[in-house]
Amino acid sequence: MKFLPPEIYMKYYYKYYTGKTLNLENPIEFNEKIQWLKVYYHPPILTQLVDKYEVREYVKEKIGEKYLNELIAVYYKASDVDFDELPSKFVIKGVHGFHFNLIVKDKSKLNRKKAKWLLHKWMRKNQYYRGGLEWAYKNVTPKLVAEKFLEEIGKDVINDYKFFCFNGKPKFVQVDIERGINDQRAFYDLDWNKLEFRKGDISNVEEVEKPSNFEEMVEITRKLAQKFPFVRVDLYNINGKILFGEMTFYPSDGRTSFYPEKYNKIIGDYITLPEIPDGQKEITLI
Repeated sequence: MKFLPPEIYMKYYYKYYTGKTLNLENPIEFNEKIQWLKVYYHPPILTQLVDKYEVREYVKEKIGEKYLNELIAVYYKASDVDFDELPSKFVIKGVHGFHFNLIVKDKSKLNRKKAKWLLHKWMRKNQYYRGGLEWAYKNVTPKLVAEKFLEEIGKDVINDYKFFCFNGKPKFVQVDIERGINDQRAFYDLDWNKLEFRKGDISNVEEVEKPSNFEEMVEITRKLAQKFPFVRVDLYNINGKILFGEMTFYPSDGRTSFYPEKYNKIIGDYITLPEIPDGQKEITLI
């Protein structure tokens, strides 16, 4: 059905995955507004910001290079990846989508043939067509980046801090812990008061310790979020060192609800959608 105009296709897509009717003329809930942004909000800078390699320049400009993870290599073809040249621990990411992550904790145990097959598979994907027409990914040039493997003493998986930002301002943070092992999360406001809602079917953890440099995390998030109607800025905080993760404009493809149900509208109200200029079908300027 992707041959249909996006504004029509998205209504079928949204109904299929959520069971809800999508109203693009008057979107109210958070996920409805995410679908609206997919269809109508197309500033070219979004293509740079979802690209896990190109976004590095934006981060350097806005908050400084010190917040970037160490880049080992960038590859434009999967066949260029030489595992012999990589350290014993590393991560390879496809810059042009999500879930393109090869995490290697011990290179000696890596099945190189299977890994190369996986990298080639990623390079043939286009996230725009793979998912629900996530526009920002449509024109990203497929690439692979190898980065330093991030780890923290005493943890199998580092915490992931995901700041939900509305019209350029961070409003609350989702903290994911033990991802891929024992998935749990919690939501906090910017005063570190725990919020009562959850997202999806992942259970909320009892309490998460507030990072000692949390205010710095909020400040750099604000600098990165600019004036976008919505963006989620993901950060890591390893032994007090803050590192940039990624910027996401369509979390969970705009298909995962908040619970209790009332929060889909409450959080949706945080997004003020921009006006489409007269005579245009989309928004191309911030």
